[in-house]
Amino acid sequence: MSFEEKLKTFRERYRAITVLGGVQGLLGWDQMVNMPHGAMAERGAQLQALGGIIYDMGTNPEFGQLIEDLASEIPDLDADDPIAREIKLAKRQYDLATKVPKDKMMEMIMATTQAQGVWEKAKATNDYALFQPYLQKILDLSLEFVEYFKPYDHPYDALSNQFEPGMKSKEVKAIFDALRPRQVELIKAIGERPQPKDDFLYKRYDIAMQRKINHLVATLQGYDWSRGRMDESVHPFTTNFGMDDVRITTKYIENDASGAFFSTMHETGHALYELGLGRMYQGTSLGSVSSMALHESQSRLWENLVGRSKAFWNYFYPIYQAYFSEHLADVNLDDFYKAINKVSPSLIRTESDEATYNLHIMLRFEIELAMLEGKINTKDLPEVWNEKMRDYLGVVPENDTTGVLQDVHWSGGMIGYFPSYALGNLIASQWWHKLSQDQPNTLDEIAKGDLSGVLAWLRENVHQHGSRYDAMDHRRAPQPGLLYGLPQRKVSGYLWSVSKFHSFSPNATSFDVAFFI
Repeated sequence: MSFEEKLKTFRERYRAITVLGGVQGLLGWDQMVNMPHGAMAERGAQLQALGGIIYDMGTNPEFGQLIEDLASEIPDLDADDPIAREIKLAKRQYDLATKVPKDKMMEMIMATTQAQGVWEKAKATNDYALFQPYLQKILDLSLEFVEYFKPYDHPYDALSNQFEPGMKSKEVKAIFDALRPRQVELIKAIGERPQPKDDFLYKRYDIAMQRKINHLVATLQGYDWSRGRMDESVHPFTTNFGMDDVRITTKYIENDASGAFFSTMHETGHALYELGLGRMYQGTSLGSVSSMALHESQSRLWENLVGRSKAFWNYFYPIYQAYFSEHLADVNLDDFYKAINKVSPSLIRTESDEATYNLHIMLRFEIELAMLEGKINTKDLPEVWNEKMRDYLGVVPENDTTGVLQDVHWSGGMIGYFPSYALGNLIASQWWHKLSQDQPNTLDEIAKGDLSGVLAWLRENVHQHGSRYDAMDHRRAPQPGLLYGLPQRKVSGYLWSVSKFHSFSPNATSFDVAFFI
C-alpha cells in the first residue's frame, strides 16, 4: 500500500475506535445521570464488554504495525506537521495501551463502575466505611498499573501521565511549593480585613428558577443546545460522545444558588472547548484535548475570570436579581459582587474561593502521593483528611460527606487528576492576560452582555488546535514555536516567563473522558 492508502486505513480504524469510545462514554453518562442504583452490576458488565472490544481494536497487532509503518515513512515525528503529530500521538497511545493486560483493564472497569455507585450512597449516608473497600481495590489496581509503565521517577507520574502527559510529580511539587507560602500569606492578609456580608446567598432559592437562570447563563456563554444538554448529577461534570454531542451536568442546592450557577459556568467552559475542536481533526488522535490542565483552564476562566468579574455582573445582576427578587431586591450590585468573591476557608473544594482553592488541591495531591507510597492506609483517610484541612485551611469537616467523600474522582480511578485544577488556574490567568492585551475592550463588551469576543479568542487561540501541539515540548517552548501547546505567535506575552511556562503539562486523553468540576 502507498502511504496515502495506509493513512486512510489507519484513520478508518482509529475513527471506529473513537465511535465505540463515544458509546462507552454514553453508558457512563447514563450511569451518573439516569441509571437506577440496582443496575450497577449489569452496567459494569456492559462497560466491560464494550471496553474489551475497544481494547482488542486499539491493541490489535495489525493496527500497531500500521502505525509503525506510517511512522517509519515520516522523516521526523517531532516535526511541526499535523500528520507527523497525528501518528506520533497514535503511536504513544498504542504503546501505552498494549502495556496493560486486558484482564486488568477489565477488572478496573468493573471496580470503578461499582465504586462510583457505592460512593454516591456513601456520600449520601455519611458512611466512608462503606466506600473504603472499593477505594482500596482501586488503589491496589492502580499500583499494579503503575508497574506496567516502568520506568518512572515516581509511581504518581505513571498515573498522572494519562491527564498531563510528560508532567512529573516533582514538577508539580515545585510549583506548589513556590505557590503555597504566597497563597497562605495572601489569605492571611485578606482574613485580617473586614469581611463582606454574604448571608443572602444562602437562603432558599427555588430550584426551578435556578434551572432557568443556569440555562440562560450557559446560553450567554455560547453553549450550543443543538449539540448538547444539561442534566443533574451528584457531582457536576462534562462529557462528550463526539464533537457534536457534548453534555454538561450540575447539582442544585436550595440554600446555595451560586454554587450551581458557577458550576454551570465551569462545566460550560469545558463544553465550549470540546465543541470548538477543529472539525478537520474529527475522529483522529488530534481531535481531543492535549492536557486536562488546559481543559481546566477553560472551565476556571469562564467560572472565575468572567463569571466573578464586576463587568459580567454589571450586565447580569439585574437579570439575576429579577429571578430571585425575594432575597436580592434590597441587595445592591456592589454588595452582591463582594459576596460572591468573598475569601474564607471552606470545607468544600468546588465551593471554595479563588484564593483558597489551590490549597484544596495541594491537600489532595499530598494524600495521593502518600497513598501510592504506602504511607497512608485507606482506612485512615478521614483522619488524615481532617488533619490536613486543619493545617491548610483551619477548618475541620464535621462529617465525611463534607470531608473525604466530597469528590467523585477516586471512585472513577482518577488518581493523579487533581493537580490539573491548580495548573488550570494558573494557565487561565495567563490566557486572560493575553486575551486582554489582544482585545482591550473585552470587559466593556462583557458589561454589555456580549461574551462572543471571549469565545472567539478562545476558539482561535485554544479550542481549534485540539492535540495539534504538545505542551511539554521542551525543545520548542523556550523559542518561537510552541507555548503550552499553541503557536507562540498567538499566545506570547504571558505573566510567567516561557522558561517557567513550558514545564507545565501536555497530551492526548483516553477515548472517552468526563471532566469533573
